[in-house]
Amino acid sequence: MLPDPPSAWGWGSTACLLVGALSYSSKWRGVLAERDDQPHLVEALDGVVRRLGGLTDRWRFDRMATVCRPETGRISASFGAVAVFYAVEAVTCPARHGNRKGVVEKANHSAAQRWWRTLGEVTLTQAQLSLDRFCERVGDGRARRRDGEPTTVGALAERERLRVAPDRPYPLTVEVERVVSAQALVAYRGNFYSVPPGLAGSRVKVRHRLGAATLEVATAAGVVLACHRREGDGAGVLVRADGHVAALEKRVLTGFSDRVPCRRKERRPPSAAALAEADRLRGRATGGARVVVDFGAYVAAAQARTGRPADRAGQR
Repeated sequence: MLPDPPSAWGWGSTACLLVGALSYSSKWRGVLAERDDQPHLVEALDGVVRRLGGLTDRWRFDRMATVCRPETGRISASFGAVAVFYAVEAVTCPARHGNRKGVVEKANHSAAQRWWRTLGEVTLTQAQLSLDRFCERVGDGRARRRDGEPTTVGALAERERLRVAPDRPYPLTVEVERVVSAQALVAYRGNFYSVPPGLAGSRVKVRHRLGAATLEVATAAGVVLACHRREGDGAGVLVRADGHVAALEKRVLTGFSDRVPCRRKERRPPSAAALAEADRLRGRATGGARVVVDFGAYVAAAQARTGRPADRAGQR
């Protein structure tokens, strides 16, 4: 968990970062995630695998509830299916023995202290690109020695024996909550998707299946409001369905009417309240008195400061 993400992300007080590292070369990559549930974990895990260049034979995890039963360390059935899909062996660290994955702990420390602390107010897409560049420039450039010869983490990573990852990630459904804007739009990962008008301010759920080309917007009860083609993260695209555009135009136009023409030459004299306010602003309000400002105190202060009498004194 990383504290205080940029406010524009709308993630609250923390952001999730999944870090994966190769034990031989110490090469590591990370993926930002909005939540720490299993679908987001699998999505980030797939992103880490592809950034590392392929699959290893074994994955070692902390005792996370999304992977195993924390009290026993046994892999859960739901995540076991994920491990079978990627053809890897999933194991957990023994209780109170986090040093079994020290290479990941050092990567976490580097990400938090050298990258996250200096990250500015950027978008989520820009932050992920910044992290990828940091891993390549700083992480892969670390000096190492093998057999007495100097080398780097990046050079050692090229010798890693990695298997090709599947074409698509494990098909879980990622779901997040959003608030509909006044323009009947829902923001999701740098893009905007339309919903029917009349839902401004209501909370909806945006969900998409990993590897699929579409996403759905549904109510809290699960009623699907819209189905759109999912655009690339951070593309800044506004996606509106034709039906939503027509319904929004109809709703806006019903607030106007051309049955009664505008009477541009209609005489509209000022009301009594308007005339009274004008008199007050001009200083002619009923019962009002002329304001007199006495500058005697200012004159006395000037004389005491300069030691000589002032040239002019009086009232205004």
